[in-house]
Amino acid sequence: MNNKETLLEIQNLKKYFPIHGGIFSKKIGDVYAVDDVTLQLKKGETLGIVGESGCGKSTLGKTIIKLYEPDSGKILFQNEDITNYNHSKMRKLRQNIQIIFQDPFSSLNPRMTIQEILSEPFDIHKIFKNKKEKDQELKKLVSEVGLSEDALLRYPHEFSGGQRQRIGIARAIALKPKLIVCDEPVSALDVSIQSQILNLLMDLRDKYHLSYIFIAHDLAVVEHISDHVAVMYLGQIVEYTTKKQLFQNPKHPYTKALLESIPSLEKIGKKDLQVLSGEIPSPSNPPKGCRFHTRCPIAIDRCHSEVPQLLPKTNQGEKHLVRCLLVE
Repeated sequence: MNNKETLLEIQNLKKYFPIHGGIFSKKIGDVYAVDDVTLQLKKGETLGIVGESGCGKSTLGKTIIKLYEPDSGKILFQNEDITNYNHSKMRKLRQNIQIIFQDPFSSLNPRMTIQEILSEPFDIHKIFKNKKEKDQELKKLVSEVGLSEDALLRYPHEFSGGQRQRIGIARAIALKPKLIVCDEPVSALDVSIQSQILNLLMDLRDKYHLSYIFIAHDLAVVEHISDHVAVMYLGQIVEYTTKKQLFQNPKHPYTKALLESIPSLEKIGKKDLQVLSGEIPSPSNPPKGCRFHTRCPIAIDRCHSEVPQLLPKTNQGEKHLVRCLLVE
């Protein structure tokens, strides 16, 4: 039983992007990027969110921390409803909620030194009263992410991709937040560097009791760092459970297909692998009924018209939610 306190709770969250067209740019539809998502995150844990490109996972992360304003639903942070917080209230809350972006180069201002970049959070929130205290904290900060003190005087273009991501991590932890959204933080890095960054994130999580929402399309990465995993497809959560249950006993056919897509020597020559066919449908015109039925290898007639709900399924006493009509 998990007795940890809930840090973040998402209730029926929706984020749509309008589509405009024609001579007068009239609204002609919506992109259903995040469509009725409900999730929880406990203090000190990591929630992995996985799915194919375009499934809405990055939009979900940015909506949770209100870089995008939600269209409906609720966002509860430490039992406080922050859904309708204005810019001023969110600015104060940023001390406790941060983000690490996917591209470590475009997220850093090329005209600023690393010292100036890392000083910004302290200056905005007026953390230090004098320069000496701030300089000491900056030196400690770069050391914590594995960089030398002379890095503070250099510019982003003077660093490798892995080093730039370390700077992005340093900026995210500067104010000792409680929640960090990691938006595919290792997908732009070499495989050899990915493990170093993942281990750094895990060490910092344990040291500062951080909670992560870790967004990725690489299931092997998610397995390494997550406590719970939510699988997304076309803006919806189709499966949610513990990491152990998801990788040992997946229920949803989409999850099974994703797991079988992980390369391994054992799969060479196997003919019974469940492989996804076809392209992911447009989020502006999702299929009726189950959104996965157009690519599902076990779909039946019911799946074309009946909308499945995200419901608990029997699985060795663990909380295991699945959005599928055919899973008992």
